[in-house]
Amino acid sequence: MAGKAKKKSRPVVSGLVVLALVGTSGYLTVELRKQEKPGITEVRNVGVLDGGGGSGTSKARGEERWSRLENPARSVLRDGDGRIQAVFTDGARTGTLTGPARTFEEPTSTSSKVSTTDWVRLMPEAWKKGAEKKKWFKEWYAEYRDSKEDDLFAVAFQYVAGAPKKKDERGTTYAGDAHFGPLNPVGAEGGDLRLEQSDFYDYLGVQYPFRDGTIGMPETMRANALDCSGYIRMVLGYRARYPLMSSDTASGDGLPRTANGMARSDEGADVLPLAGVSSDDRPSNIDQLQPGDLVFFKLDARTKDRLDHVGMVLGHDTEGHLIFISSREEVNGPTIGDIGGVSRLDGNGYYAKTLRSAKRL
Repeated sequence: MAGKAKKKSRPVVSGLVVLALVGTSGYLTVELRKQEKPGITEVRNVGVLDGGGGSGTSKARGEERWSRLENPARSVLRDGDGRIQAVFTDGARTGTLTGPARTFEEPTSTSSKVSTTDWVRLMPEAWKKGAEKKKWFKEWYAEYRDSKEDDLFAVAFQYVAGAPKKKDERGTTYAGDAHFGPLNPVGAEGGDLRLEQSDFYDYLGVQYPFRDGTIGMPETMRANALDCSGYIRMVLGYRARYPLMSSDTASGDGLPRTANGMARSDEGADVLPLAGVSSDDRPSNIDQLQPGDLVFFKLDARTKDRLDHVGMVLGHDTEGHLIFISSREEVNGPTIGDIGGVSRLDGNGYYAKTLRSAKRL
C-alpha cells in the first residue's frame, strides 16, 4: 500500500545515469563497524571506474581474505589492501559486490543523487557460513565479480517515469515507465486516489502460473501498473527469479504478495526485526541496513496492525542521507523522489518516522 500524504501528479523523471566517477556512497561501509577496531564507526569504499569492474587489482585479489561479522551474521570478502569486495548475509540470497561507480538520480523529482560502487545481485542459494568453499558460489562469483550485467538497482530504475520500454522475444513489455495503479472510480473521497493490488503480471498483461497451481490473471485496467509490493515482486521475483507465492497464505516458500506478508515471512534475514506497528516501534539502528534490503512501513491507520508499504534501500545520497526506492500512489509509480514524503530513512521525515522493519532476502 502507498502512503496517504498530499496527492500530486507524477512528474517526468529521468532514468539511470551512469557516470565515470569515483563512487561516493560505497555502502558496503557498514561492515567495518563496532565489531572491529574500537573507534571505527564507518569506512566508505572508494571504487574506481577502470573498465574492469571492481576496485581491487589482480594482485590484490590474489590475496583476498574472508572474515565473519555479527548482527546480522555475515561473511565479508576483502582484497589485499583490506577493501571490502563483497558481503554475504546468512540466510539471504542477495549479495552486495563492489563494482564500477554509478549515479542514480531523478532531477525533476528530487535533488538527491546516489553515487555508489555497490552492486546487489541474487545468488542461486541462500548464504551459509563456509559457503565460499562451495562449488556453486565459486562459479557464481567468478561470473559476477566483474560483471556489468543489470543488477537489482539497474532493474529497479527500469520502471521509473520516463524509463524506455523493453520487450521480450514474445513481444511482452517487461520494463518501462510503470504506474502505481488505476484511478479510484469514486475519487479520493473513497479512500485513495489510486487503486492498489496491481501485481507484476498485471503490468505484463500475461497470465502467470505460480508453483501452487494458482494462475495469476491480469486485469486490463491495471496494465503497466505496479503497487509497492508488486514492484518488489517484479524486480526481485519476475526479473531476478526469486521464488514468488501467489498470496500471503499460499503453501510453500517464496516472496508473499503484500508488504505485510513479506515483512512477517520467514524469507531471508531480519535485519531490523519487527517489534510492532506503533510509533514507539520505530527501529533506531538503521545503520544495520545495506543496499538491496527491503524496508517496511506503517503509513495508514486504516490498515490497523498491518504494515502497508515496502521499498528497497538504494544507499546514501551525496548529502549523506539514506535513500530508498518504492512505488507510490502520490507519484503514480516507482521513485526515489520527494513527492508525498522525502525518500529518506534517516531523520524525522514522513518515511523515516513510519519505518518499522527491514529484511535482507
